[in-house]
Amino acid sequence: MADFRERHLWLQLHHSRGIVRRYFVVNGFDGAFTMLGLLTGFYLSDSGELNVAIGACLGAAVALAVSGLTSAYLSETAERRRSFSELQEAMVTDLSGSTHASAARVMPLLIALVNGIAPLAISLIIITPLWLAQAGMVLPLPPLAAAIATAFLCIFALGLFLGHVGGTSWLASGIKSLLIAGATVLIILLLNP
Repeated sequence: MADFRERHLWLQLHHSRGIVRRYFVVNGFDGAFTMLGLLTGFYLSDSGELNVAIGACLGAAVALAVSGLTSAYLSETAERRRSFSELQEAMVTDLSGSTHASAARVMPLLIALVNGIAPLAISLIIITPLWLAQAGMVLPLPPLAAAIATAFLCIFALGLFLGHVGGTSWLASGIKSLLIAGATVLIILLLNP
């Protein structure tokens, strides 16, 4: 219980809940839109080779996760060190054993994990229909179309979450996200020769 209270205090001290939430949503959208783009490209190419589509999507998902993890860890560590150093200077005292010091070390890792896991998890959810079809399961839609529909559902869910967080109409936010996804697919269609 003490660990939970201490982590909660770290989040409050460093106003990190909002940062963690933003990283989750931003990188969740990155994962969802990357998968939507890849899957739409595969759908338009009419290749139908699920193992190629799965391999490409997995490669992109892992790259997004590693990029998110490392970029957030490096940038957040630098920012936390700077903030902690400024706090120590302002207080004219050594805070190295304080909760602030612990938070400055742990929060970049937590933020980096969220930043890396969000696009990976959402990408894996989106390509699940491809795995199911490859395993022989009969889907109500062709595998690529089912995965594209799953991408739209994930994007809608992220929009709903943003509406909830922002205290606005969750439905309007979800629909706005769907419209952006639809515009993305339209751009891909227009660019496809």
